[in-house]
Amino acid sequence: MTLTIQEIMDFLPHRYPFLLIDRVLDFEPQKKVVALKNVTMNEPFFQGHFPGAPIMPGVLVIEAMAQAGAVLLLSELEDRHSKLAVFTGIDGAKFRRSITPGDQIRIEVNVVSFRPRAGKMEGKAYIDGKLACEATLTCMIVPRRQEPASPQHSKEVGTAPSEATA
Repeated sequence: MTLTIQEIMDFLPHRYPFLLIDRVLDFEPQKKVVALKNVTMNEPFFQGHFPGAPIMPGVLVIEAMAQAGAVLLLSELEDRHSKLAVFTGIDGAKFRRSITPGDQIRIEVNVVSFRPRAGKMEGKAYIDGKLACEATLTCMIVPRRQEPASPQHSKEVGTAPSEATA
């Protein structure tokens, strides 16, 4: 099974400039996902990372792996539109080569374990068939929309009650 960018956006709430996968090439429920990220000079982070020598920040490569994994995990939930997959841990992250404009990242994420509320995945990112980044990611599945703060909570953080109910 493959997914287009429009179908990916049906799974994830991320949008420009933070949607970091462009296509899902392969998808095996409860097992693995293979996704692509096309890296262009138009990425907003290249303005400052680094002028004259653009390199994709490693944390964004890991985020791209997490987004691919989130598509895989959320696909298992009937109520996926009301859920988010959020990071709870990143272990063993290794960055082996720079990712620069013009590269196409092949992201492979394998499920280590998954329950309806939490998951653990191993992610790898490749450039031209060579390993660029790897990490083990853990996440929790949480409600997409948080309940508004109660007036009592607002007083605790210094917000006027009228602001909390507006």
